[in-house]
Amino acid sequence: MAILCLSNGHGEDIIALRVIEQLQRCYPNLSIAALPLVGQGHAYSSSGVSIVGPVQQMPSGGFIYMDPRQLLRDLSGGLFGLTLAQYQVVREHAKAGGHILAVGDIVPLLFAFLSGADYAFIGTAKSEYYLRDETGWLINAKSSEKIWGSVYLPWERFLLSSARCRAVFARDSLTSEILQSLGVGCSDLGNPMMDALDPDCSDPNTLTVLLLPGSRSPEAQNNWKLILQAIEQLSFEKITFLAALSPSLEKVAFESSLIEFAWQQDGDSRYQKENSQLILSQNSYSHYLAISNIAIAMAGTATEQFVGLGKPVISIVGTGPQFTYAFAEAQTRLLGCSVTLVGEPNQVPEILKGIVNDPSFLAKIAKNGKRRLGNPGAAARIAKHLGSIFDPTIPDYGINTHCK
Repeated sequence: MAILCLSNGHGEDIIALRVIEQLQRCYPNLSIAALPLVGQGHAYSSSGVSIVGPVQQMPSGGFIYMDPRQLLRDLSGGLFGLTLAQYQVVREHAKAGGHILAVGDIVPLLFAFLSGADYAFIGTAKSEYYLRDETGWLINAKSSEKIWGSVYLPWERFLLSSARCRAVFARDSLTSEILQSLGVGCSDLGNPMMDALDPDCSDPNTLTVLLLPGSRSPEAQNNWKLILQAIEQLSFEKITFLAALSPSLEKVAFESSLIEFAWQQDGDSRYQKENSQLILSQNSYSHYLAISNIAIAMAGTATEQFVGLGKPVISIVGTGPQFTYAFAEAQTRLLGCSVTLVGEPNQVPEILKGIVNDPSFLAKIAKNGKRRLGNPGAAARIAKHLGSIFDPTIPDYGINTHCK
């Protein structure tokens, strides 16, 4: 059995990788490779997963839907030729009898459908929470969005209902429920985004604030300066700030900004200002999420994972290309009361103090995060299901079975 995994973004690559790792663990003889449709797939290559076909980093970073002008930049950067070459690789895989696992949105899903192969889909980009919650439609949900009955549009549901689409995995229980009501055979096995994270071990008697500027340069550096403005007045408090930086970013740029904001270096990657300390790290991501009480975040996947741990987030509107007002506002709908969106950095201190001193609100946030992101272990459950549907000789021992 051979599976080609298609994904279209860094966050999607990581989610796909978690499922791939479980597939390899459950089925050692499985032949599996990846084709990242966006970016260069560092998550795959650093984990030893073979990348087949051409890859290229486009100017937009994959966010052409945020700004149509980005599409023109990508086209001039070779997007059309890259897409054509990638599609040819997918077609050859299908002709050889291989299966496809599409992870992300309609782009890898459409590739899988057009390939002619049997395929499965893990939907990471869309959730009914963008339009509704358990009580009904959101007030700010547009009529043009509600008219289709689901965040998944009719043509997307057509692709998900194909006889060759052997499995669909939605990112949360609400989305699974709506898709099932519309005739899509959707499995509710959880969200792999919450796998491989350290369990919450934050200390309620201290205040540790996680800083998440995003993972793409130069946007992350611009976001970092907004975050430093936001914590300017908080430095007088006894607070530990933990900055989780992507390994792909140049750390020196973030250190330079700290000096600009009068933070004094106090050891390797440690800084001091007034009564607060700030620590930079590029390899403590999961640990920092676990020990922090609240986050100031201008990120995508990282924000969702922190919310999934049952913790509050304050987000600041940035200038993009990813973290624009449109992106941030949509994220607040996706994550509900767990995220507070502000327009200016100077609004952060008062809001942060209000959140951490409100036990009833924190309890509500904890419950909301668990409901919207689910429990860990989804990758293993999905892998077991994929093995049984793609290879009839593999028995399905149940989604709760742990591979040995």
